[in-house]
Amino acid sequence: MSRFFSVVDRIKDTKFWAGVPPWVLLGAVAVLLPIFAFMTIQNIHREKEFTTRMLVEKGGALIRAFEAGTRSGMMGMQRGGFQLQRLLTETSQLPDIAHLIVTDATGNIIADSDLDRVGSTYGKGLNVALVAQSKRLDWRIVKGNDGTQVFEVFRKFEPTGPPVGMMRGSGMRRLPEGFEFPPEPPRVIFVGLDMTSIEEAQRSDVWHAVLMGSILLLAGFAGITLLLLAQNYRAARMNLFRIKAFSDHVVENMPIGLVATDSRQRVAVFNQVAESVLQSPAVSVIGRPASHALPASLWSQIQAVAAPHAAILEKELDCPLSGGRVIPLEIGAGRLADEDGRYLGSILLFKDLSEIRTLRTEIARNQRLVTVGRLAAGVAHEIRNPLSSIKGFATYFRERYRENEQDAQTASILIQEVDRLNRVVGQLLEFSRPVSILPRPVRLDRLIADSVKLVESQARAKGVTVAVRHPADMPEVRLDADRLSQVLLNLLLNGIEAMGRNGVLTVEVRETANARRLDIRVSDTGIGIRPEDLAHIFEPYFTTKPSGTGLGLAIAHNIIETMGGEITVQSAPGAGATFILKIPVQSEI
Repeated sequence: MSRFFSVVDRIKDTKFWAGVPPWVLLGAVAVLLPIFAFMTIQNIHREKEFTTRMLVEKGGALIRAFEAGTRSGMMGMQRGGFQLQRLLTETSQLPDIAHLIVTDATGNIIADSDLDRVGSTYGKGLNVALVAQSKRLDWRIVKGNDGTQVFEVFRKFEPTGPPVGMMRGSGMRRLPEGFEFPPEPPRVIFVGLDMTSIEEAQRSDVWHAVLMGSILLLAGFAGITLLLLAQNYRAARMNLFRIKAFSDHVVENMPIGLVATDSRQRVAVFNQVAESVLQSPAVSVIGRPASHALPASLWSQIQAVAAPHAAILEKELDCPLSGGRVIPLEIGAGRLADEDGRYLGSILLFKDLSEIRTLRTEIARNQRLVTVGRLAAGVAHEIRNPLSSIKGFATYFRERYRENEQDAQTASILIQEVDRLNRVVGQLLEFSRPVSILPRPVRLDRLIADSVKLVESQARAKGVTVAVRHPADMPEVRLDADRLSQVLLNLLLNGIEAMGRNGVLTVEVRETANARRLDIRVSDTGIGIRPEDLAHIFEPYFTTKPSGTGLGLAIAHNIIETMGGEITVQSAPGAGATFILKIPVQSEI
């Protein structure tokens, strides 16, 4: 006993997986084992009862069939001429019949499927005389001649009944009134059924019952074990769910792109910023090899950090995307490994530098503009005074040498060049000064019509068609009409100069979802702007025209920016250009 309790104590001190003690599981087995053992025994007992009932019914059916056959045979001949032994021998040839025996009330065999036993005594251990008086089916299990078990069904043998006539020759005649056959002596019929197949089926049923009982026992044991583990599992699952939800929320809402690969270098994580920057939905990327799902420039960084002992990588690069677009990225990449140093995957963090580079470019441009503006303000004042003197002397010499046509023409050219230089200085001064905006109510459709009227003569001279499209019943808005007209006039003149004959110049006002903003587009069908020039067209002194100053678009850019709007351009060589003005306004209605 002391040894038993020491074993129990060791079991109590031992912990099962997930924190469940083994003694709890042993208690579950102790409760479930008697229950399922009782159920298994009950099933086996029911199977035996069913088999016995089935064999009794089968034996009874054979007895009734044998009696009916005997009765039919007796209807066609004299009673002493019927051969009972022959019918019994033929009937015993049926499958699963071990023997057929008919005895009298003393147990003497009258007919037997085994002819050698006819005349011997049968029914040892039975009160054959009592059985010969009862119509109730009874059964017992005996041993056959070959030592196998035989299921034997027996009862009183009653082959005759009240016959309706007797065959005599070729006709049928009725028996005389009151005629009765003499009573038959009491007899007993024994039907032995072979139990070989039944025993095999019983053994199979027993094994099946034991197997099902064992399965149910294991199922019950597993059920109790699962119930005991449920609380721990539920707590662990809730903690895991909260941690996963938190990490997923962090990953999805972090302001930088995140791509993570697994040990097979397949994409495992792809957050929303990565979708937006790389223009690829996560559904089409996650699970695919990173070499196919990611741009080549990013895949090369993952390969670089996947090597053992690879250092964390930080750099800036230009990442080409499908469609020819290139985006600048600031990336950081690293290798993921477990405590043993086994490779688990790689992680790649990146940030789109497009806006930052645009801001850097804008800051540099503004710094240059400030410098140019200060220089222009100083230079313009210094240039204008000498220009006035030069123009005065040129005018004097033109008047003095009016009679000398060549000298007068030279003086006129000098005056024209001074005027042109004076206009350039004026534009330079305008560009260097802060732009002042004076909003007032204005009808945009009338302002556009007035601007188009100012360039009608230049358009007519080149055969250019000017088209104006805008929504009907445009309301009054508040903006600086003079400044906007200056911008439109510059864009219209540039468009006419960029087109050959029979071109089309279009001014279109589009409705926007935001009623507080105007969307004005000026399009031409000219030669377009080269891609390398698009980034510089709003810079001062940048021009592709031989006689241009390069200040017109720079001034227009300053005016629109001062209004709080934005001016952009869309163009391709040979496909014309479209300048888009997005200006915030305040409706007067």
